[in-house]
Amino acid sequence: MQLTGAEIVIECLKEQGVTTVFGYPGGTILNVYDELYKHQEEIFHVLTSHEQGAAHAADGYARATGKVGVCLATSGPGATNLVTGIATAYMDSIPMVAITANVNLPLLGKDSFQEVDIAGVTMPITKHGFIVKDVTILADTLRKAFRIAKSGRPGPVLVDITKDVTATLCEYEPKEPSKAKRNSRYSKEDISVALDMIKKSKRPYVYVGGGAIASEASDQVRRFVKKIQAPVCETLMARGVIDGYDELCTGMIGMHGTKTSNYGVTKCDLLIALGARFSDRVIGNAKMFAKDAKILHIDIDAAEIDKNIKTDASIVGDLKEVLEVLIEGLEQQDHSDWIAEIKGLKERFPLKYDESQLSCPYIIEEIDRITEGKAIITTDVGQHQMWAAQYYRYTQPRTFLSSGGSGTMGYGLGACIGAKMGQPDKICINIGGDGCFRMNMNELATASRYNIPIIQVVINNHVLGMVRQWQNLFYGGRYSQTVLEDKVDFCKVAEGLGCEAIRVTKKEEVAPAIEKAISLNRPVVIDCIIPKDDKVFPMVPAGAPISEAFDAEDLKNKEK
Repeated sequence: MQLTGAEIVIECLKEQGVTTVFGYPGGTILNVYDELYKHQEEIFHVLTSHEQGAAHAADGYARATGKVGVCLATSGPGATNLVTGIATAYMDSIPMVAITANVNLPLLGKDSFQEVDIAGVTMPITKHGFIVKDVTILADTLRKAFRIAKSGRPGPVLVDITKDVTATLCEYEPKEPSKAKRNSRYSKEDISVALDMIKKSKRPYVYVGGGAIASEASDQVRRFVKKIQAPVCETLMARGVIDGYDELCTGMIGMHGTKTSNYGVTKCDLLIALGARFSDRVIGNAKMFAKDAKILHIDIDAAEIDKNIKTDASIVGDLKEVLEVLIEGLEQQDHSDWIAEIKGLKERFPLKYDESQLSCPYIIEEIDRITEGKAIITTDVGQHQMWAAQYYRYTQPRTFLSSGGSGTMGYGLGACIGAKMGQPDKICINIGGDGCFRMNMNELATASRYNIPIIQVVINNHVLGMVRQWQNLFYGGRYSQTVLEDKVDFCKVAEGLGCEAIRVTKKEEVAPAIEKAISLNRPVVIDCIIPKDDKVFPMVPAGAPISEAFDAEDLKNKEK
């Protein structure tokens, strides 16, 4: 059948099972939006307040559902406003397709109005980028974009379409969407070597990254750690892969990881990395990281093997598949003495905070208690992000959504909207600092426009908390441009943007505020006023070994 390029875009989205998209219209993409209007019963479009919000919403939708997120934007500044969101998705391996429109083909390369080479701009931050100048390849290009986004190591793909292509007629034939390919490249020898290393180990430790979520391998990871009876730590991206209440779980590893995880990895004789990339925030001083251990690395991306840490053995393959093979090849292991030693570390070095006053850890523990650990938590970036990773007990994957690799301030609110659109039956709460909230708080208007019942918790300490923490500890208390003492009233802003607002200044006000926000079933902002000099502990100084993690008590002892 003969369809215009714009009609082909919509048909391909339907073909791929897309039911929700996020975006902002403009001149060059008008033809696509006109067709979207005709199909609004099949594809629900969320008009965000800014294109960056659309990209973060598509990202949050993908993280919460495991599906490919989709965002739309027009040419020029519309397209460039997606860039931060695309980079965020790329760093965290999130499947997303960003569809932009560009000026007519004869105007390309002539500095035309609102012309930007968005494919060129985003080349380093996408798995692949396309610019479609011929309507006859449009359908196959879109299909290829979805396949690339979800295959192997997932990631964002850009499809830029000239406006004249969206208006040109072409023959279109519907096709069944292709399945994602996992591209396993391991051999029997790779498996044999791994099994031998595991069997010989006396003190194994499992280090889990976000690849376990991308692979939908949470069940396999849980069975694997029990089969080999090993403690397990998670990166920021992997929270929820292991049940936070599991006795084998030692929490997060790295700069703000638990002392148990950091000390345990330093003591182990075999470190098994599952879908993790040995980020600098995890390993600290690379030369000292797990220096007495053999390293076994399992990952879908061969480029990650030996990139940051030299391994002793590796398996390149889909983690879910590889773990099934390893579990099948192993007898039940017994490391009771090692587990007892790790349990002793957990008892000796629990996470703790000042319970005498209102604080972010207390707020997060109350959210955890009231939601019974079943909410989807999104965050922005900074102290509140680390506290949210530390003090909420995640029991399932895809319930902690945060910008890990890119560290994008302003990510959380858009992501929370996307998560709620993808998982409408879940309570969705964004935890953000006041500095981050300022960046994209305009997306409250999006939530109120569609009555999307998300809860925005503002951890308001009137400073840029994480930067101030570094200034306090390492820059002699010189608080350069990190103080936010001004006249901004977040409750009035929230009400002005059509949301309910609650202010919390005391511990006893926290639970009633959360319970009220949940019961209202509409967008709510809870503005929580906390002290400006609360700090995230434990902490590892940049470039130091993770075994040098310190906390407030260590600082006091050092001062003595």
